[in-house]
Amino acid sequence: MTIHENIDYVRQTLGNSTDIVFREFSYGAVTEPVAIVYTDGLVDGNVVNDFIMRSLMSDQLDPDPGLSPFELLELHTLTIGEVQQVYDMKKLLHHLLSGDSVILMNGYDCGIAASTKGWKDRGVTETNVETVVRGPREAFSESIRTNTALIRRKIKDPNLWVETFQVGKVTQTDVVLMYVNGIAAKSLIAEARNRLNQIQIDGIFESSNIEELIQDEVITPFPTVYNSERPDVVALELIQGKIAILVDGTPFVLIAPALFETFLKASEDYYHRVDISTLIRVLRYAGFLIALLAPSFYVAITTFHQEMLPTQLLISLAAQREGIPFPAFIEALLMEITFEVLREAALRMPRSIGSALSFVGTLVIGQAAVDAGIVSAAMVIVVSITAISSFVFPSYDLSNAIRILRFPLMALAASFGFFGILAGLLGLILHLNSLQSFGVPYLSPFAPMELHKQTDALFRMPFQSIFSRVRTVSANNVVKKAKRTRFKP
Repeated sequence: MTIHENIDYVRQTLGNSTDIVFREFSYGAVTEPVAIVYTDGLVDGNVVNDFIMRSLMSDQLDPDPGLSPFELLELHTLTIGEVQQVYDMKKLLHHLLSGDSVILMNGYDCGIAASTKGWKDRGVTETNVETVVRGPREAFSESIRTNTALIRRKIKDPNLWVETFQVGKVTQTDVVLMYVNGIAAKSLIAEARNRLNQIQIDGIFESSNIEELIQDEVITPFPTVYNSERPDVVALELIQGKIAILVDGTPFVLIAPALFETFLKASEDYYHRVDISTLIRVLRYAGFLIALLAPSFYVAITTFHQEMLPTQLLISLAAQREGIPFPAFIEALLMEITFEVLREAALRMPRSIGSALSFVGTLVIGQAAVDAGIVSAAMVIVVSITAISSFVFPSYDLSNAIRILRFPLMALAASFGFFGILAGLLGLILHLNSLQSFGVPYLSPFAPMELHKQTDALFRMPFQSIFSRVRTVSANNVVKKAKRTRFKP
């Protein structure tokens, strides 16, 4: 095909799109015509002008009898770092729509794709989701190359390997698989590759689409793939033997395998002193139990087990509930639904008025409901403590799981009291034991019990006491840190 036939094919395939730029010119002292094609808005105009156009239109180079014009262009003329020969029109279009500039020459059945990506992105900013008191403030952006660079700044080991996939028949989204070779188990890496290659879907727009397609279990409220927008969190998980999946266009990076205890840890745990980090981590586990069981316990005690309360407290609750037209279950259900509506409204409204709405709405509605005799003051306290406890988790996904489970547990408590709660908890524990994340038991290292890993599970021991990774996650290179040796005088 001639250069004009190639250009006509690109024009027709892209529907004569007006953002595709075609530029034809003569190449220096060579008589063969040359064309450059790129997508306006996806390329850096300065790179195209200074390192491609200026080089190609220069008359400084004479034809070399030992090289063809195409080889002369690729080896001696282009002053740009990354170039690649393209022989297939499908790959040519992929490079073109990914921000590369494609150079075509008459009489040759291949082109040159030069890396000229330069679209506008948000840059490296501070995260608004995973906030910390002490620790790095940088967060991922929507550019996948920026995100891989942020991780490489944390891990400078040459064994940090990167593999790129194109997922989505229509969107052809770039998806990157990162892992530390020699630490991550080969079976885990092979499983991740297999799941990514098996994805058959038209479009990928966010990492949550990949998460849903590669997770082990779909019908479960608990997340089995972790996500974070902090480079230090991802780097820490990579050196633990896990894999990271980055998706172009989103700042949230997926981490697998994801265990239950992962969602109750924060990177800040390793930036504070041992005693403070341990206290905070224990508070998170306590907050998990409160957020899950507080409304159910209140319903069960006030409905079936009043004898468990001290007499004075029982009299006080009875006085508060005097005149309340609903049973405790309906009362708790109304308050929980009201709070969930207020929380969603605060999230969806503009930031300038969202916080004011959540504060005023909760305060005014709660007080008005008590004054109107619809709910008791004790129920408002229970729901408030439950709501506050649900915000202590570093992972928002775990909070969503608790929001879902809270309602069936309240129904069991209203029907059978503590026996219903016990049955619900047994079913929940059985369900958690049945879950896996990329073949790893979800409750590791608690079930199966790994005594050597308890130094960084419920409690955070000093660094010199943390010797090895989770064996069920990383089969290779189990020893993570040698024992500290003291200098001798």
